[in-house]
Amino acid sequence: MASERITLTVPGGGTYEDREVTLSSPDRLVWPEPGISKRELAEYAITVADPFLRANGNRPVSLERFRDGVDGESFFSKNPPKGTPDYVDAVTVGYNSGRRHPQVVLTEPAAVVWAVQMNTVVFHPWASLAADPDRPVELRIDLDPQPGTDFADAAAVAPLLREVLSEAGLESWIKTSGNRGIHLFCPIEPTHEFLDVRHAVIAAGRELARREPERVTMNWWKEERGERVFIDFNQANRDRTMAGAYSPRSLPGATVSTPITWDELPDVDPLAFTVRSIPDRLATIGDPWADFAARPGRIDTLLEWWERDLAEGLGELPFPPDFPKMPGEPSRVQPSRARAPQ
Repeated sequence: MASERITLTVPGGGTYEDREVTLSSPDRLVWPEPGISKRELAEYAITVADPFLRANGNRPVSLERFRDGVDGESFFSKNPPKGTPDYVDAVTVGYNSGRRHPQVVLTEPAAVVWAVQMNTVVFHPWASLAADPDRPVELRIDLDPQPGTDFADAAAVAPLLREVLSEAGLESWIKTSGNRGIHLFCPIEPTHEFLDVRHAVIAAGRELARREPERVTMNWWKEERGERVFIDFNQANRDRTMAGAYSPRSLPGATVSTPITWDELPDVDPLAFTVRSIPDRLATIGDPWADFAARPGRIDTLLEWWERDLAEGLGELPFPPDFPKMPGEPSRVQPSRARAPQ
C-alpha cells in the first residue's frame, strides 16, 4: 500500500539549519503522463534549491496549487495559509485595487519543500524584493508567440530585443517559459515603481516593433496581433507574474522554466527541460543565471524613450481587465466591437 506520509530532511545549505518537512501523499502523481510523484517534485525542489532561491527567494510569491495533479483544477495562494510554519516568511504588499495583505516569501530550502507539500507546482515571484516590494529589481519581458508562430520565432526575436535593451544600457538574460515563449529579464536598480517599469517595457517594445513590424507586435488585442511575437507589456504590472526560474510548469511533460545562455538559444529545445532533466543540467553546466544580479542597470534611457513617444502622440496602452481604469488609458473595448454599427 502506498505510504500516506513521509518525512524528508531538507538541508539548509549552510545558511539555514536542516529541517524535517513532512510530505503527505508522497506517491500521488503530480504529472500522470511521465509518472512524476509529489515526492519526486519535493526531491527536485531540494536539488535545485540554491539557484531557485537565488532567482525567486526573498520576494513576494504566488503559489499555484494543484490538489489533484496538473490534470485537475488549480488555485492561487498569496496569503500564508493557516498552519504555515515559522520558517516561511511573509510581507505585506499593496495591490492595484488598493487592498493590502501579507504574501508568502520563500527564504530557505525547507520553505520551498513546504510549498510542494501544499501542492504547489508553479511558483510566480514578484519582480521586487520583500525589503522594498513597491520597486522592481527586474525588468521583465514576455515574448509570447501568437498562433502561426512558435518558439523558434521568439528565439529569433530575442537577440534583436537584446540589442535594443543594450542600447538603453541594460544587460539581458533569458530563460524558456516552459512552454512556447521566452522570458527576457534585465536586472535593474530599485529606483522606480511598477508603473515606470511598465512604461520602460513599452518603450523597448515599441522600439523593437518599429524595427521589426513584420515579426513583432505590441497590440494588446489578439485580433490585431497577426502571426507575430507579442511583447506582453502587461506582465510588468504590479501583481502580474510569470513562472519563476526553475519553476515547473503545469504542462503534461513536467517542463521547467529554465535559464539558458545566449549561445544556447539557437539550438535549444524548451521541451527537453523537465523536472527530471534539470538536476543533471545543473550538475553539468551550473546555473547560467548565477551572476544575474551582479550588475543591475537603470531604466532612465527607456523612460526617455517613453517620454519621446508620448511627445510623438503614442500614449498609454490598455491594462488588464481586472485593473482599475488607469490615467491616460485608452478604451478597453475590443476594436472590432468598437467599429461595429450601433
